[in-house]
Amino acid sequence: MKLKVKIIGHKVHDVGYRPYLTELAMRLALRGFEVYNDDEAGQQAVIALVEGDEQRIMKFNSSVRKERPQLADVDNVLSEEYAGDVMPLWQSASINTASQMNKAIPLLLEMKDDIKEMKGDIKEMKGDIKEMKGDIKEMKGDIKEMKGDIKEMKGDIKEMKGDIKAVRKNTDTIPQVLEEIKGIREDIQPGYAAQFRQVQSDVRAIKERLGMQ
Repeated sequence: MKLKVKIIGHKVHDVGYRPYLTELAMRLALRGFEVYNDDEAGQQAVIALVEGDEQRIMKFNSSVRKERPQLADVDNVLSEEYAGDVMPLWQSASINTASQMNKAIPLLLEMKDDIKEMKGDIKEMKGDIKEMKGDIKEMKGDIKEMKGDIKEMKGDIKEMKGDIKAVRKNTDTIPQVLEEIKGIREDIQPGYAAQFRQVQSDVRAIKERLGMQ
């Protein structure tokens, strides 16, 4: 039995439909199988030609109507009997494999370039991380030094407080000292005046004896 299956939709190209149908045909061990992309009234279409015993062909047709690739957007699935030649499955599978390989090679090369670029980025990131670690280590050293300076400043402030306290204490005694000096002056002045008058009297007596008036 031969059958032509037409899958029509907004998105049936480049979604993995041909590999999917090839795998389905191999799973059912069909004798003949061909698949290709086409257009149908402005819409995308995938055409599958299959050949085998009736039971296997019906299973293929039923599976195509029920299952599809995840990214496919299908509007309709049509099938009709086919009278033309159908390529052997093994030959079609080889051609499809080669076609998929040709599509995959540029993608793999692009991925290789992307991986190379990513490796460069990772290497650069490692350098940045290493530099950051150095900066963090330096910052830790600076923080440790700052802590030492702060500790030293606290000691200086404590010493200054002690000096200020001592100055305040000495300042508080100034009025007392002034009072003591004032008292001493008051004690000295009466005696000093008496001694001065006695000296004056002695000088006058000496002058009289020497006839110095």
